[in-house]
Amino acid sequence: MIRSNPVKARLAAGRKSLGLWLVANSSMNAEIVARAGLDFVIIDHEHGPGDLMGAAAQMQALRSGSIGAANDDGREPGGPAAFIRVPWNDTPYIKRALDTGAEGIMVPYVETAAEAEVAVRACKYPPAGNRGCAVSAIRATGFGHDSAEYWNRIDGEVCTIIQIETQKGVANIPEIAQVDGVDILFIGPTDLTATSGYNPTVPSAEARGLIESAEAAVKASGKPMAAVPNSGHSPAQMFDRGYDLVAAGSDLSLIRAGARAAMDAHRELWG
Repeated sequence: MIRSNPVKARLAAGRKSLGLWLVANSSMNAEIVARAGLDFVIIDHEHGPGDLMGAAAQMQALRSGSIGAANDDGREPGGPAAFIRVPWNDTPYIKRALDTGAEGIMVPYVETAAEAEVAVRACKYPPAGNRGCAVSAIRATGFGHDSAEYWNRIDGEVCTIIQIETQKGVANIPEIAQVDGVDILFIGPTDLTATSGYNPTVPSAEARGLIESAEAAVKASGKPMAAVPNSGHSPAQMFDRGYDLVAAGSDLSLIRAGARAAMDAHRELWG
């Protein structure tokens, strides 16, 4: 059975979505965060050790981790929406990520409307796109059990997320947002800062100004806006700034923070 995309449903209802990056290529990490009731996860294949077999295992774990979880607290049946950030705007890789079962694709470093059109077409079957078809064999269709339903519904359920990471991309947001099939614009504050010639590890007024310019352009476009927490803002503050989706850290950052907190407490008492 092909479920409705929970993030698209939340956007349609005007609800904010909180998610997390999965960077470690770990199915156990995915199972843990599924029980937390997140709205979405982004399985990262741009950075880190991620591969498609690992993505399949993580998506299985996301579904397993949601079994038995109550849904009256806002959790989605079947667990969080599973997105994959692909390494690049590469049609064959996008096809394989979707075939693996991704419910959304994030495409990094998009700078023009033409590039956004390539991404959208890669996410859709003909005639709307050029995604190759193997519905009788892929994991996304239950290895063929749900072929007809998948073919009939999936183009409307997949989220196509375009990442804006350069000043050229920011300048072209009005045109990118008009591309039919672009669902969400995701501002990448670290790369936007770095590609503009500033140190992304050092907060600055210049970097903040770049991000604010991107925010203003996305808001003016009317497209849903997403990002990671930046400039010292919490997820709640990001939502107050007008964001619709916030990816608040990663499995690795949570492990790092927990380990550091434990050791800081130990050193304070025992040296």
